[in-house]
Amino acid sequence: MDVYGLIMNIQNIYSFMIIGYVLLSWLPNARESFIGVWLGKLVEPYLGIFRRFIPPIGGMLDISPIIAIFALRFIAYGLYAVVDFILNMF
Repeated sequence: MDVYGLIMNIQNIYSFMIIGYVLLSWLPNARESFIGVWLGKLVEPYLGIFRRFIPPIGGMLDISPIIAIFALRFIAYGLYAVVDFILNMF
């Protein structure tokens, strides 16, 4: 597997974890389950960065996970560009 594939696979897995965590919020008591707590420990620190700057719309609609996924995609592409640049130097 090349570097690009590895970076994109990690980015996709983390994006799906964010989506799963958001979907768990729609089900009663789902975030208190084992999977909900586990996903919360992995995803909430990253989402917390965006929740500090993006307030919920109307007090209920939280768009910070959407922005977080877009930012994660840009980070993955940037990381790939840096790694590709370093590998092509040699």
